[in-house]
Amino acid sequence: MEQYGTILLVEDDESLAQWVADYLNNQGYTTECCYRGDQVVGMVKQHEPDLVLLDIMLPGQDGISVCRELRQFYNKPIIMLTAKDEEMDEVIGLEVGASDYVIKPVRPRALLARIKANMRVAQENDTSTDTNAVMLNVGNLRIDTQARKVIVADQEVNVSSAEYLLLHFLASNAGEVVSRDAVFKATKGREYDGLDRSVDVLISALRKKFGDDPQNPEKIKTIWGKGYLLVPSAW
Repeated sequence: MEQYGTILLVEDDESLAQWVADYLNNQGYTTECCYRGDQVVGMVKQHEPDLVLLDIMLPGQDGISVCRELRQFYNKPIIMLTAKDEEMDEVIGLEVGASDYVIKPVRPRALLARIKANMRVAQENDTSTDTNAVMLNVGNLRIDTQARKVIVADQEVNVSSAEYLLLHFLASNAGEVVSRDAVFKATKGREYDGLDRSVDVLISALRKKFGDDPQNPEKIKTIWGKGYLLVPSAW
């Protein structure tokens, strides 16, 4: 069977973890399991997985703080596993660097689709830096595509991996309205399902970091019924 990569599954329910691991192994992935939050960083450094599936509620250390710690050195996809009614955890997870989230109870095919999509985007993003311009400039906004750094008026702005992908896509299409579907395909590798609020969360986080008034944004506008617009003249 063709092997598609290594996944670290972090879930304290060992029976659920084993069930998910068996399913992913049967789909061609190598899956390592971790049952405690305070062991994740060490396992990521040891196994160097291509993707981390990270539950929020964990013994030892919660998934939100684990995600924040991982993002200090780990640039590959992190998918959060969250309970159905924990919307605030989804928001916080995205703000600290999660690439995506899956709502429990886990549906195998839906989970597999998210994994494939996030791995595909990560791979495309890695290879695209070889052919794209090293520096993307929009007014005072500069994006170093090799170092994955964002600089505004000569000051570096710390952004998560998910925020970087979104900002890079918007800046690459500066002055043009991009649809929600286009944003999802470019940054998440899948179509918008009509319910996912993750892009709105990331847009809000970017506005906050760039001092863009959320009530009357000038730099990143939401064009109702059409999509999003990064306005070059506002930078």
